Amino acid sequence: MSGAGAGWSRGDRARAAGKLMLAWVALLWLLEVVDVLSGHALDGLGVTPRAPSELVDVVPSAFIHFGFAHLAANTVPLLVLGFLAALAGLRRFLLVCALIVLVDGLGVWLIAPAHTNTAGASGLIFGLFGFLLVSGFVERRPWGILAGLLIAAIWGGSILSGLAPTQTGISWQGHLLGLLAGVAAAFVFRRPRATPPALTQ
Repeated sequence: MSGAGAGWSRGDRARAAGKLMLAWVALLWLLEVVDVLSGHALDGLGVTPRAPSELVDVVPSAFIHFGFAHLAANTVPLLVLGFLAALAGLRRFLLVCALIVLVDGLGVWLIAPAHTNTAGASGLIFGLFGFLLVSGFVERRPWGILAGLLIAAIWGGSILSGLAPTQTGISWQGHLLGLLAGVAAAFVFRRPRATPPALTQ
């Protein structure tokens, strides 16, 4: 799956980004159906901190949810933020997501409270928010900056509340780690600025 093919129009990129995110969310809902039908057997794919055997669950944990209400709360922000992030290219988007999921999952494994089980797409959502928020500034692209400011205005309040350590049943550590991973991804995967043509006189 190519990211930003040279021959791709904006419409092509938008359609590809939309199809990818619809397929991604459909997979999450399918997994939750399987989880419910199996008596929540997939809940064990969440991350229990500092248990060496749990390292294999670092990636799967981002695709598992603890019930349909949990998944429903993540569906719209994942669709919207994922779509916006994927518009710049699918290959780059998948690399950004991979970095966020790995850093977030490993971080949760290291610092989450003992005897907890952490799963869900919210770490990725916070990461995509951080990525979109700063990538326009990092790349000095006016439209990217504007998009980041609009995203901050729409989602900023929810993001800040999700970072509050006082909330029970919420992994603020996973949210914070995802956000930081997304900011880091904006630097790691920044696109080079186009070099202006040289003019002679």
